[in-house]
Amino acid sequence: MEPPIVYYPRSEYIETDTGNKVSRKSVICGSQNIILGGKTIIQTDCVIRGDLRRTGGGHAVVVAIGRYCLLAKGSIIRPPYKTYKGTFSYYPMKIGDHVSIGEGSIVEAATIGSFVHIGKNCVIGVFVDELPECVQDLYELKTKDFYIKFQPKDS
Repeated sequence: MEPPIVYYPRSEYIETDTGNKVSRKSVICGSQNIILGGKTIIQTDCVIRGDLRRTGGGHAVVVAIGRYCLLAKGSIIRPPYKTYKGTFSYYPMKIGDHVSIGEGSIVEAATIGSFVHIGKNCVIGVFVDELPECVQDLYELKTKDFYIKFQPKDS
């Protein structure tokens, strides 16, 4: 069974040269830092935070969204961040091609691959609780230690 045709009010959407359809009722912050791959639909009340970027000068891509993506009503896209050794920083975000993000979902992840469906009201990669900064140092020590101890053995 084919999916039904979805009609939208033409006056509510802006269509770009590359076929992106962006609702005039969406909130796009820092549009100069956002790349839409083409034929992507951004529905009503979506928020894309391209203004959340690393400090420092110059133009930087903060959010890259691939081709044929759907950001359903009320979804929120914002780049991930972390504090490392006392420095707070945002990181770029890349969403692949053919990705649908369900209504009311929040995505704050460095990467979402291609051909991904995120359902309605999902929360992906969002901060839940803060770990002490020493945890990163401990994980670094643990992984380096494991690597050093991972030795070949002759049969």
